[in-house]
Amino acid sequence: MASIQLEKEDHARDAAFNKALHGDSSRASGGVWSMFAKSKQAQTAAVDEYFKHWDGKTAPAETNEVRKARRLEYATLTRHYYNLATDLYEYGWGGSFHFCRFAYGEGFRQAITRHEHYLAHRIGLREGMKVLDVGCGVGGPAREIIKFAGVDVVGLNNNDYQIERATHYAAREGLSNKLSFVKGDFMQMLFPPESFDAVYAIEATVHAPSLKGVYSEIYKVLKPGGVFGVYEWFMTDNYDDDNPQHREIRLDIEEGDGISNMVKISEGIQAIKDAGFQLEHHEDLANREDIYPWYYPLAGELKNVSSVWDFLNMLRITKIGREISHQAFRAGEKVGMIPPGTQKIADSMAKAGDAMVAAGKAKLFTPMYLMVARKPDC
Repeated sequence: MASIQLEKEDHARDAAFNKALHGDSSRASGGVWSMFAKSKQAQTAAVDEYFKHWDGKTAPAETNEVRKARRLEYATLTRHYYNLATDLYEYGWGGSFHFCRFAYGEGFRQAITRHEHYLAHRIGLREGMKVLDVGCGVGGPAREIIKFAGVDVVGLNNNDYQIERATHYAAREGLSNKLSFVKGDFMQMLFPPESFDAVYAIEATVHAPSLKGVYSEIYKVLKPGGVFGVYEWFMTDNYDDDNPQHREIRLDIEEGDGISNMVKISEGIQAIKDAGFQLEHHEDLANREDIYPWYYPLAGELKNVSSVWDFLNMLRITKIGREISHQAFRAGEKVGMIPPGTQKIADSMAKAGDAMVAAGKAKLFTPMYLMVARKPDC
């Protein structure tokens, strides 16, 4: 792939739009409650800006030029996606926007936390280390990793609303002295070279238009001998771009998850090597022989839940729960309680959920390809 043209950052513009759209809703309790305070006009603008990349651009008709246009606006695409989707994620999934493995009798939150602890363990996080979280969301994994390993974390994020929510949660949990957040584009980091002892990313760098590009930026800010650990989203090497069904599945996942260009495992492995890293371990954790698959909550396999509380929470993200939400959002938009476009983004996310289940069952997609890589000592 040719070199990627980077978007020019405009933090003042982004902050002004964030204020117009979200107002003071970042201090709301999260999820549905935050939706009530949005600006209808600004929400419509965000919906239009995001879906211009997807409306009418079906998999059979998709061209290389269409995909290139998404990559050229990778930062705007991702920023508006999370302007629209963050509250829905918190409502349906919680404060850690990622998948995980499941063990017998293990609750959903426990499994999510274990997935975060496992990454911290694999990259050797220790008390006193300065660590970068690339694409930190609303800070759920960072808060947990600080509690687990005693590290100091800087969260990098290009979405002002998520940074405001993450800052609020960190203060609420008494972690402001250990956790800070920086607004920025992970394709053009402004940290001084060799600033961090370790770097991790949890299902975030998939939003990059070029994995080599973002991995190279991570390499630059990592100290010599430092370790980078990532849970990456990939199409597996079973994916066939000439197969129309495969292309439709990938496009549905990309649209519903704000991804400009998702690639195959083999391309990702090559990208991290090309960035200069020594790849010490790589593995598709989705291939572990777990008793329940990673996608079971999306598939609605509620027989696997371990508690009544989990049953009630996971019901929201099953097909039945998503249909109930669809009707509720439709009614809410109609009477003006929630901003227009909420139903559209929720339906897009639901379509992506169905595509991920189909891709997971067919071994076409993984949200948890683990790579642990080291920057060589000078």
